[in-house]
Amino acid sequence: MPRHFDPTLINDPFDDPGLYVDLVFERRALLFDLGDLSRLAPRKLLRVSDVFVTHRHMDHFAGFDQLLRLLLGREKAVGVYGPTGLIDAVEHKLKAYTWNLIEGYEGNLTFRATEIDTVGRLTSAQFSGRTRFERSEGETRQFEEGLLLQEPGLQVRAAILDHGEVVLAFALEERAHINVRRNKVEAMGLLIGPWLRAFKQATLRGAPDDTLIEVAWRDRPSDKAAFLPLGHLKKEIMKITAGRKIAYVVDCSFTNANIEKIARLAKDADILFIEATFLEADAALAKARHHLTARQAGTIARLAGVKRLVTLHHSPRYKETGHRLAEEARDAFVSG
Repeated sequence: MPRHFDPTLINDPFDDPGLYVDLVFERRALLFDLGDLSRLAPRKLLRVSDVFVTHRHMDHFAGFDQLLRLLLGREKAVGVYGPTGLIDAVEHKLKAYTWNLIEGYEGNLTFRATEIDTVGRLTSAQFSGRTRFERSEGETRQFEEGLLLQEPGLQVRAAILDHGEVVLAFALEERAHINVRRNKVEAMGLLIGPWLRAFKQATLRGAPDDTLIEVAWRDRPSDKAAFLPLGHLKKEIMKITAGRKIAYVVDCSFTNANIEKIARLAKDADILFIEATFLEADAALAKARHHLTARQAGTIARLAGVKRLVTLHHSPRYKETGHRLAEEARDAFVSG
């Protein structure tokens, strides 16, 4: 199965948490959290189209300035998503600088900030370099089933968790893999060509089966349009397999409400990236600081039925014995 997206931790597990997801065939990338971004090559940061911020503790948001500095002067729009207060935070970040010369820049950098509140609303605002990053209010809409971003090929959902404050957890999921059976296409007398992209897009959109798709026949004149119903093509040439899914969870308490929300969000994920900040021996400290122990992280992964567990956000107190965190999480994940 082709890897349509490639997730990589930005830093060492003991450093600022963050996940870089390269959307392999779209020439862009997603970021989960904005801590220290210095280990990401500029060419990678230039691919970023959307950023998902769990909360605004410094190790999760300080990298906004690094991203701003690199993208400034380029023709680019970036979506930024996070909990209540994100729009004000982006505005204050941008107002910290003087923009009297920005009109001379060739490209227009725009940030579209969207924040999620605890009563199920999404509110957005836009900041454009053309207006010296003045705030322009956008729409407010309902937060439907945790859905933040929905595109033909992927979607990002969020869950609201407790960390002594509101934080978000995220799940990225491909909506489906559309596998075209080349031998079936050729057996029907059709050419392999650009028309297959339109066929895939119509399928991902959920277009009705009677939708006509323009096709290309191998032995018929190319200047004469030919069409076949979407439903017929799906039946003859297509195989759908479930898309990959990853979840990203950091900074949360081990409470029943959080456990239930994470397990639902990360259900059957291919990879769960989750904090394992303390050892179980220090569970009292973890509770006081609203973090997970490694055993708790492994337990949640097992409850969610994920295929693979990757821990991060380890406390520096275990710098010399970091393997113990990974082992404790793995043991709880595998055997409970």
